[in-house]
Amino acid sequence: MHSHSKRLISAFAPLPVIIWTIYAGGAVFSLLIGVVAVITLWEYFRIMFNLTRKSRFGPMPMIGYVITILLIYAAHMKSFEMTVGFLTLNLLAVAVMTLIRFQSDSTVLEEVAKQVLGVVYVPLLLSFIILIRHSADGATWVFFLVFLVFIEDTGAYYAGTYLGRHKLLPSVSPGKTIEGALGGLSASIAIGIVFKLLFLPELPLGLCFLISITVGIIAPAGDLFESVLKRVGKIKDSGTIMPGHGGILDRIDALLFAAPVVYLFKVYLF
Repeated sequence: MHSHSKRLISAFAPLPVIIWTIYAGGAVFSLLIGVVAVITLWEYFRIMFNLTRKSRFGPMPMIGYVITILLIYAAHMKSFEMTVGFLTLNLLAVAVMTLIRFQSDSTVLEEVAKQVLGVVYVPLLLSFIILIRHSADGATWVFFLVFLVFIEDTGAYYAGTYLGRHKLLPSVSPGKTIEGALGGLSASIAIGIVFKLLFLPELPLGLCFLISITVGIIAPAGDLFESVLKRVGKIKDSGTIMPGHGGILDRIDALLFAAPVVYLFKVYLF
C-alpha cells in the first residue's frame, strides 16, 4: 500500500472511537487519555533510554507509569493539589533511587532527568485535555483543540510538500520548511474562525484569533521538540503503532504542547 494511503488510513481509523469518547466524557474519556498516556510514555522511554540501553520496564520507568496513572486520576478528579502531590512524589521516589544506585552507577542522575522530563512532558500535559473536557462546554472545546492541531499539521504537511523551499530548523528536522510552518499557521487560523462561527458563537472573534495563532505556533514547536528528543536518542520514530505516522507520540507531539495553552486561554481569558 502506498505510504500516503497508509498515512491517511492510520490517521482516520481511530476517529470514530475518539469522537465517541469525547462526547461520552467522564470516566470513559479519562480512561482513553490514561491509556494513551501510558503508551506514549513507554514510547518516550524507548527514545530516551535508547542510548544507555536501559530497560523501559526498569525501576525508574515503572515509577513513571504508576505516576502517570495517578496524574490522570488527579485530572479526572479536577484536583490540582493531587497533581502537585503526585509530581512531588515522583521526584522524591526517583531521588531516593538515585541515592541507592549512585555508588554503582554514577550516571544515574541522567536517568532521573529523563524520567522527570517524561512525566511532565507526557501525562501532565495530556491531563490538560481531561481538564478541558470536564470544564463547561468541554466536549466542544476538546474538538476545537483537536481540529486546530490536526488542521495545522495537515496544512503544514501539504504546504511544505508542495511549496516548501526554505528550511525552518534543519538541525532539528530537515524536512520542516518555513513555507510549511506558514501554511500550518494559516490553516490553524482559518479552521479556528470557521469552528468559532459554527460551534462557539459566544467566543469573541479576537480571542478566537489569538487562540488559533498561538496554537498555530506552539503546536509545531511541540513537533520540533519531539524531533530533538529523537535526534538525541538516534531513533526515527517513537514507535510503529500507527503506519505512516510512527508511534502515538509522533502523532500527538503537537497536541501535548497545545492542550495546556488552550486550557489556559479557556479558563483565564474566556
